[in-house]
Amino acid sequence: MKNIYDIVVDLLKSNERYLSEDGNLLKANVYSDAMTMDKELIETLLKNEDTRKKFFVEINNNYVFDKQGFAWFVEEKEFLPDSYTKYSNKIGLTVNGKFINQNNDVVIDFPFKDCVLEGGQTKEDQKRDEIFFNEMIASDEISRMLSPKVFTNIKRYLPGRSENTIEYRDDDNLIIKGNNIIALSCILRKYEGKIKCIYIDPPYNTGSDSFQYNDNFNHSSWLVFMKNRLQLAYKLLRDDGSIFVQCDDFEDSYLKVLMDEIFGRTNYRNKITWKRRGGSANPKNRLNNVTDYILWYSKSDNMDYTPIFSLDDENTQKYIEERFKFIDENGRRYMKSPLQSPNPRPNLMYEYKGYKVPAKGWSISKEIMEKWDAEGRLCFPEDKNQNINRKIFLDEYKGQPISSLWTDIYVINPMSKEAIDFVGQKPEALIKRLLEMCTKEGELVLDFHLGTGTTATTALKMKRKFIGIEQMDYINTITLKRLEDVLNGEQSGISQDVNWNGGGSFVYCELKENGQILINEILEANENNIDEIKEKIINDDRIISYITKNEIKKADEEFNNLSLEEKKKSLITLIDKNKLYINYSDIDDMNYNVTEEEKSFTKSFYEGV
Repeated sequence: MKNIYDIVVDLLKSNERYLSEDGNLLKANVYSDAMTMDKELIETLLKNEDTRKKFFVEINNNYVFDKQGFAWFVEEKEFLPDSYTKYSNKIGLTVNGKFINQNNDVVIDFPFKDCVLEGGQTKEDQKRDEIFFNEMIASDEISRMLSPKVFTNIKRYLPGRSENTIEYRDDDNLIIKGNNIIALSCILRKYEGKIKCIYIDPPYNTGSDSFQYNDNFNHSSWLVFMKNRLQLAYKLLRDDGSIFVQCDDFEDSYLKVLMDEIFGRTNYRNKITWKRRGGSANPKNRLNNVTDYILWYSKSDNMDYTPIFSLDDENTQKYIEERFKFIDENGRRYMKSPLQSPNPRPNLMYEYKGYKVPAKGWSISKEIMEKWDAEGRLCFPEDKNQNINRKIFLDEYKGQPISSLWTDIYVINPMSKEAIDFVGQKPEALIKRLLEMCTKEGELVLDFHLGTGTTATTALKMKRKFIGIEQMDYINTITLKRLEDVLNGEQSGISQDVNWNGGGSFVYCELKENGQILINEILEANENNIDEIKEKIINDDRIISYITKNEIKKADEEFNNLSLEEKKKSLITLIDKNKLYINYSDIDDMNYNVTEEEKSFTKSFYEGV
């Protein structure tokens, strides 16, 4: 006799929309249809007696679908369990599924060292096998994990050189390597309520429609991942600050609901649509996507905002072609702007050089009229019964105020000096506009998905202070090198627009690893040494205390049946996340071998806070 799980699987597999190309059930599609009360899904479940009794409530001969109950069922570990799930269950590593608004869990991520965080695809078929090892950490276990940490590998970078330092100054720019939720918790102690602007370009969650762990993230985990980090971002923002989160159409609607909850619906400003003009793919079942979105929230109504004007967007260019069609005797292109008032102005009913007074008066005083006349800014028609117009010269025109549709900033050309061989790199011009809108010189900018460092390089050139956080190893080969070039006066991106010639400095440091060292070894493992590393892990005092060595050894058969990626995930899960990095409270513990230089810098960062 079939159990309810097998019955549901058979029913769902009868519908091709729920099947992948290799015949596997797409749990994400099922979950999505349940959430939207899809008619076809409900009819399918109603036809079967077992599923009708399980997922429907009968009221007055009508059946009411238990949407939440069915969604929980789909997420249960018994529904389509894989080898990894069976192994995890045997050693007691299980997590009950919860909706985003029903838990305070923290998702902590450990990407492969050689993967690239998705930052915006330029082609629809551009897919990569990105692995995110993520784990739910219950709220009662995170206080120690998110406590301040010790810093290591500290250097101060200046034009042409770097030097060791044992001091952190309040006016320093800062780059931190380490898990971003833990790093955010570290800087919270010092920078709560002090960040003027936050920009992040997080993973877009564009994985395949499957709940397998080795997709980027499943939908609910991605939202938890974002929720925890955005909650810390809210605390870090100044009262007059703004946050910009870049995404695409895979998650933007869900992200807005989440940000409404954290920042408040009344503090939602805009969904900026950036027309990248990139992409030449021709998808089979959808339109080609050439836009990204940037969700803009302020922390309060007391926000700081400076209007931005543009000459280059499509609407302004059309306006220029239509209106600036006159050329004066000096060859200057101009448009005519009427000077008659639209409303009655009795105090401006003056005659000027014999020209007819407008019915409602002029829009400017006689003194201004004389000034503009002397500067050659007025058009005098031959017929003195016609009105005088003002000349607006194109070479002085600053453009129209930008709207929420940005068509004048282009994706980086691979041949440009700004280009780095990195998928998803954003142009400095994009960050420049955001910073111009909401910051002034000397104010502090944060990016905790730093990537190639575009936010930091742009802030440096614009004389803003910055904090950047990045976990990936390319921070050393790409991000730091790029920032060094900026210190030395490189001329790509916005350099010429802001007259950048180099200068400034920043401090680089890393969270001092503890259990993270074990995770790094796991990530670098292969089939030849994974068992050796497993033995090392289970004999270490940094694994979860309630898991015994005997439990792990009894599950060896299941472990051997796992894929290499599943083996890595299972070993990572064993490591106590409270012991990833060395806590500041343990700085004097001799077991951790914290150097005097590390102590001095770490104490200078946290002292007096």
